[in-house]
Amino acid sequence: MLDSLIQKDKELLIFLNNLGSEQWDSFWLIITNQFSWTPLFLFMFYLIFKTFGWKKGGFVIVSLIVLVAFSDQFVNLIKNSVERLRPNNDPEINHLLRHLKNPQSFSFISGHATTSTFFSVFMILLLRENYKYIYLILFFPLFFAYSRLYLGVHYPLDISLGILTGILLANGYYFLFKKIDKKLFT
Repeated sequence: MLDSLIQKDKELLIFLNNLGSEQWDSFWLIITNQFSWTPLFLFMFYLIFKTFGWKKGGFVIVSLIVLVAFSDQFVNLIKNSVERLRPNNDPEINHLLRHLKNPQSFSFISGHATTSTFFSVFMILLLRENYKYIYLILFFPLFFAYSRLYLGVHYPLDISLGILTGILLANGYYFLFKKIDKKLFT
């Protein structure tokens, strides 16, 4: 059953990746670059300080930095334990993919999907009572994660389980954050 799932995963990636075209390549290369999202991050920091003030807002920002670092290292631990080849390095399918990037690290799970989902879900949990449109931030991980399929550097399962991991991390961290927040700021 696992072999069948992996085969379907590869077939879906080949299909999705081959939907791409040269006219969209530069767009998706920009989308996949973390620094392209700096305006979104700065806007979120602004909302944090506006909502919580400097002291508590600073605590939230430091907390986010710590969790993003944790998320990144957690993903690397999984990648180096599972050691699934990236599609662009898989000799079985790499000739069937459009190549725009060629990272050499392992594929499972997607750090882009995990960390962007964690960040977005945590921001929603943190700010949903103050900003009704905060849910629009979910476009960030969706576009960010899809860019990895478009570029042929992750499989759909890498993305799906990365998103799930990001949701779980965000909810767990939010629970912990609320406990610490209660002790420090009430």
